[in-house]
This record gives sequence, C-alpha cells and structure tokens, in this order.
Amino acid sequence: MRGTRRSGLELCIALAVVSVIATVIVAVAENLPIRDPDGSTGPQYIRLPLMVGGALLLDVVPRIVARVWRGRRLREVAVEVVRERWTPANLRFTLIGLAAWYATYAAIRNLKAYVPWVNPSLHDDDLRRLDRLMFFGHDPARLLHDLLGTDVAAHVLSAVYLLWIVALPISLALALVWVRREELSSWWVTAVCVDWVLGVLCNYALPTVGPIYERPGMFDSLAPTDTSSLQQSMWDQRVQMLADPAHAHVQNIAAFASLHVAVAVTAVVVARRAGFPRIAQWSLRVFLLLTILATVYFGWHYVSDVIGGLLLGIAGAAVAERFVSVSVTAQSDVPFRWRFAEGRRPADSPSDALVD
Repeated sequence: MRGTRRSGLELCIALAVVSVIATVIVAVAENLPIRDPDGSTGPQYIRLPLMVGGALLLDVVPRIVARVWRGRRLREVAVEVVRERWTPANLRFTLIGLAAWYATYAAIRNLKAYVPWVNPSLHDDDLRRLDRLMFFGHDPARLLHDLLGTDVAAHVLSAVYLLWIVALPISLALALVWVRREELSSWWVTAVCVDWVLGVLCNYALPTVGPIYERPGMFDSLAPTDTSSLQQSMWDQRVQMLADPAHAHVQNIAAFASLHVAVAVTAVVVARRAGFPRIAQWSLRVFLLLTILATVYFGWHYVSDVIGGLLLGIAGAAVAERFVSVSVTAQSDVPFRWRFAEGRRPADSPSDALVD
C-alpha cells in the first residue's frame, strides 16, 4: 500500500519473535533455564550498545569539532549536529535493529545450549569419516598442522578467530549508526539474524561437538593460545550445564554448521552485491579464507561443517536481500552503485549509498 513506511527490518523482527517463542517452549518442555548469554569478551547486552554508542560519538564528534573550529559555539553546534544526524526516524531505526538482533542472538544462544537435551545423539564419527574420505584417509586438521606448523601459525590463526568475535558486533554497530541507507543496514543485520536461525536448525538436525572435543589428543601439539583457553572454558561450561543446568552458564558447543564461516561468507556476498570497493571485498575474502583455516586448524569444525557454513552464509545473504526488498548490482568501476526496488528512493550519488 502506498505511503506505508517499511524499515527493512521486518524479517529480523519476525525472526526475533519466533526465536524467543521457540526458546520459551523448549525451556519449559525440558525444564531448562533461560539465561542472558555472555560473550567471551563481555556480556553482549553491554558490549553491543557500547559499540553503537562509540560509533555514534565517532559520527557526531568530528562534525562538532570541525564546526567549532570555525568559531561557532559548542552548545549551538552540538545541538545542530545531533538534530541533523539523529532524526527520530534514524534513532528509531537504530534502536529497533539493535533490539531485534539482540533478541535473536540471546534466544539462539539459549536454543543452542538446549541441543543435548532435545537431540542427545552425536554425529562426530560420521563427519570425521566424511572428512577423511574427502582427504584420502587423512585428517584435515593434522594436514594443516604439518603444513603450517604448530607455533607461529597457531598464534596468527588464533588472533583471526578471536577477531571475528569482536568484528561482528562492531559491524552491526557501524551498520546501525554510520550507514545512511536503511536498505543496506537492514540487509546486513537481517542476514546475520538469518544465519543465526539457520545455524541453530543445523545444530539440532546434526548435533556434533567438533574434532577438538571428539579427539582432543590430535591438538596437543599446538602452542597454547587464547583460542585454546577459550576451547577449554567452553568445554567446562558444557560439562557444568549437563551436570547442573539450573546453576550453570549457557554452553555453546554445537559444531554443525560453522557459524563463523557462515557470517564471513555473508559479509563477502553483501560486499560483492553492494559494490564495495575492491580493497574491502578482497579484505573480506582473505578474512574468510583465514577463518576457514582457523576453524579446521584448531578443531572447532570438520571440513563438512565448513561446507555447511558456506552454503548457510550464501543462503542468509540471499534470503535477507529478498525480504529487505532491495536488489543491488556490483560494478567494480562504480563503487556502491545501487538499483532499488520499485518505490524506494535511490542514493543521491553512487558514493552516497553508504555514508553521508
């Protein structure tokens, strides 16, 4: 209907509602607690708003400083810039996006924790045999250890793996604050939500714990890193929750499919379809490759999990693009060239499609 304003976050909101309802149903049916999941770098409900707030300050402070530098009064300039940059519509969009994504995240983390109660079977043996079949009788993780070594490579790939944990909420903060075209922001936030939901469905369909927990001795030769500490911490949380779910933290071990790979693939697809500059596209591709290597190298995932993550990430980007009602064409010689769905206002110029 003409005149109806859509934020582009409708699917994200719907996924949040469905995820929360599913969490409540499973929790009641299995007599399990619903908890606010903590990220490895701090509670997500604190971390993400702080990042959004930081991005907001970076959005307005330089503009305020530039105008004050030209001799204008600070109070007058601050009010002017905030009114220009943060209209009620912009603020509403940011808050809705933040709330919808966090609700989905928290619900999915709880649903992931419930997998051992709903589907207690494990299929690690099946995926390990499939990996060995694909690699002619060899374990892919051991091949990487022999090829890359177990010291310097361990530290480098650990940094890459942990970077993802911080990069995801930062990317959401930037999308909700800096990107001034709602279609692109909605696309990314919704795609991540789709990845989470598809990922937890995979967790329930094919429960696994991953090579590091199924055959831990294969990774004893790796140098101690923050990633190995995280792996031990996650195993301890799983053991505690299985023993006493009422008083334990949320466990987060469910390997198929690789969500790290899925979100990295989604970022690559969105960057390509939106026509990001080549350096951004190639940086994301390199990050995807390193993420794949890290997940297998440390035993987080089987190669089968990686393949599942690749497919999941492509599906997440495609589903979100369709429901956000925007199509884009990527041409490397014209960055950020957009072709909007009927009835949507195009960017004033190609480079204006991201930040103004």
